[in-house]
This record gives sequence, structure tokens and C-alpha cells, in this order.
Amino acid sequence: MQTSSESSLTPVRQEISDASEQAGAADERELTGGGDSYRWTALSVTTVGALLASIQGSALLIALPAILVELRASFFTIMWTLMGYLLILTVLTPIVGRLADIWGRKRLYNSGFLLFALGSLVAGLAQPAFHGADLVAGRLIQGLGAALLMTNSTAIVTDAFRKGEVGLGLGINQIAGAAGFLIGPIIGGLLTEWSWRWVFLFNVPLATFGTLWGIWRLREPVRPARQTPIDWVGGLTLALGLSGTLLALTMVAFPLLGESATVAILIVGLLSLLLFATIEPRIKAPIVQLQLFRERLFAMASLSGLLNGIARGAVLFLLIFFLQGPYGKDPLTAGLMLAPFGAAFMIIGPLSGRLSDHIGSRILTPIGLAVSALGLLGLTTITPTTPFWLLSLYMAMMGGGSGFFVSPNTNAIMSSVPPHQRGAASGLLGMLNNTGQMLSIAIVFPLALKGVPMGAVMQVFIYGGGMGQFPSALATFMHGLHSAFLVSFVLSLAAMLVAALRPSHR
Repeated sequence: MQTSSESSLTPVRQEISDASEQAGAADERELTGGGDSYRWTALSVTTVGALLASIQGSALLIALPAILVELRASFFTIMWTLMGYLLILTVLTPIVGRLADIWGRKRLYNSGFLLFALGSLVAGLAQPAFHGADLVAGRLIQGLGAALLMTNSTAIVTDAFRKGEVGLGLGINQIAGAAGFLIGPIIGGLLTEWSWRWVFLFNVPLATFGTLWGIWRLREPVRPARQTPIDWVGGLTLALGLSGTLLALTMVAFPLLGESATVAILIVGLLSLLLFATIEPRIKAPIVQLQLFRERLFAMASLSGLLNGIARGAVLFLLIFFLQGPYGKDPLTAGLMLAPFGAAFMIIGPLSGRLSDHIGSRILTPIGLAVSALGLLGLTTITPTTPFWLLSLYMAMMGGGSGFFVSPNTNAIMSSVPPHQRGAASGLLGMLNNTGQMLSIAIVFPLALKGVPMGAVMQVFIYGGGMGQFPSALATFMHGLHSAFLVSFVLSLAAMLVAALRPSHR
């Protein structure tokens, strides 16, 4: 029974509700840019960015031996060429996401193209006198550009597609990433025959085209909150905390400094994260929108994404080690043999994304993680004599399961937040996924490589061709590899359980 005061408030509440619905409809019209054609235009721009980043990643693996020889770089410098990029990408995505909501997605996305081109130029012109230091610097600049591209692309696609079609857009966008992963080894092999420098320099015209295409065709459908103050203190403590913690944990797998220095970096990182957690809830406009985690769907989807990142983040690296070591393949052949993973991901991703628009993510995501977990379980049984068709089946299960999970999970996260917070949500999503990958490397690599001589690790990862020079290390490596895949399998099951506990989303 209503009191008189409650009764008098009913018309007001109804008026507020009606106004909210009208605002939502206005937002929907604004986001689609006044016509259906813009969604495909936005998708074409983000596709260029996805291709750029994915081709670079898989092509670079093929060029590493030539880079190592010409630059006279150490193995650890080469590894930090890969890890530095991922570290800067992880640290900056949540900050970039929030800045996109304040400054606008279009200008930051186009700036990402320019920075990626600059980083590619610096890396491609690296000189032997610096022994790879300038190469690492170029990769860090690339990582900054990639953070701007990847964080904003998810928000741009979500903005452009209407409700009920977001999964379709996100799924199609995944095709570009998977296609780049598939053709990257071929491009890397062909360009390295000419010069490894072109693996980087070929990005420059692509990024230039992407910049011009984005300036010409992209819109700013969501009005930026330019009057919002920027939480520089929160951004600094978060960046320092993530950098220190992840850098120290990664150096467990790839030591760059002494033990005391690593411990000091870890302490600084943890204290910075503690400071961030203390002050951020008191900031009126925080750099990281922690209140998003109060929404159960957002929180559960983000946690399952983090666990999935930890479960499979190092798997492709481990497969490269296996294919170039016990399986005896050269880097180019090993890169091409990873095709079943990328092909399955490319086929399943758009289908699951579209399906999630109709039935939500609660059913699809645990199914995808279960299939991926079965693929990981199969990988715990592989040996140097495992037929390639069976290895391909396990990789396809992993790739297909990941594709079945990623699109619906991203759809659930991005659709659960209002338009003016999609940049922040995309940044948090990217941070958690990339953090999962780095934690995976820190956890899984020591398991896989424990007891394997560093000479064997360097020979296998850089040059491939088998482990004939290190016969005693073969059994040790296979035992560690099986243990690493088993840990990944258990983590994938944990991600599946969390995904199954999420609320319904349609």
C-alpha cells in the first residue's frame, strides 16, 4: 500500500523513466550515425588496425633469427622485444579507455595509427651499435599505438552497431585479427628473405592509410565528457603498479636483472597498486571506473576473461617451442603449422558473436571454454611422434573454443555499460586480457623450461630445427610442457565455472 507521499512521487518517477527511455532512444540514433551504413564504415576502419597488430605479431616471430644475428642482440633482448610490447599494452589500456570517454575515441584511435607507424619506423631502422636497445624502444612505441588502437576499436564497433547487433560487429572484427595471425608467418617469411627490417617498415604505409581513412570516415557518435577532470594521480599509481608487478613477475621467466632488483621492482609495484586501491574510491572522476564491477554481469564476464587469458596466454608460445624443438621444424614452418588455431577462431568468432545477439552469453561462453579446455587436455598428451592431424585437432578445438567464448563475452561486457563509459569498459577488458597473458607467461614458462639449458631454449626458439644438439634436454622439456598444458587446462575449467555463474544477458 502506498503512502500519500509515495503516491505523489509516482508521476515524477514515471516522468523520469520516460525521459530516460527517450534519452536512450536518442543515444541509439546518435550512435548509429543516422544510418546503417556507418556501422560498416566503422568496422572497415577498425579492421585495418586489427590486421596491423595481428600481422605484426606473427610475422615478427619468423624474423627473430635474422634480427638476432644482424643486431648482435642477446636472447633476453629479443624476448623483451616481444614482452615489452605486451607490457606497455597492458599498462596503458585502462588509462586510454578512460581518456577516450573524455577526449573522444576518434582522435585517440587515429593517433594510435600514427604512433604505430613511428614505432615501426624506429624498430625497422635499428642499428647493430645499440645491440637491440633501439629495437625495444621502437616496440614500446608500437605498444603505445596498439593500446590506442585496440582499446578504442572495441568501443567504436559497439557504438556503431545497434543493440542486438553488437555481437555481429565484434565477431566480424575478430576475422581481421585471426586472418592477420594466419598470413603473418607467410608475410614474415617473404619479407625476411629480403630484409627483416621490412617486417616493421611495411607497417608504415598501412598505418598511414589507416590514419587517413579514420580521419575521413570515422565519426564521434558519443559526445565526449570534456569537462570531466582527469585523474592523473590514479593513472600514475595504476601505471606504476601494473608495470612494476608484471615486470617483476615476467622476469621470473626471463631474468633481465638480479634477484634483489627484481624483488625491489615487485615491492614498488605492489605498494603502488595498494596506493591506487586506497585513493581511487575517493576520487570524484576516477581514471578507472571501479563501480562498473558492481554490475554482476560485468564483473563475472571480466573475471572469466582474465582466467581465460591466464589459461591460454602462453599456449601459442609453448606450441612454437614444441614445433621448433621436439617436432623439429624451422620457424616459418612452425608458424604455418599454427594455422588450425587461427582458422578455427576466424570461422567460429563471427558465428558465436551473432548468436550472442539472440541468446546472450550465459550459455555460449562456458561451452566455448569447455571446448578450449578439452583441446588443452589433449595437448598434455602430445609427443614428438604425434601425427600432425591430431595436433591440428587439438589446436582447432582451442581456437574454436576461444572464438566461441571471446565474442559473446566481449558483447556481454560492452553491452552492460552505458555509451559514455564504453571506453573505460573496453580499457578494463583489454587490461585484464593482457594481464592474463603476462601472468600466463610468468606462471607457465618456468614450468615448461625448468631444467632445460638456456642454450637449448635459445636454439629452439630462435632457430628451430629440433633438439638434436641437446638430447638430454628433450625428456625434461616434454615433462615440463605437459605440466604447463595441465595447469592451463585447470585454469580454463575455472574460467568455465565463473562464466557459467554469470546472470543472463541478451
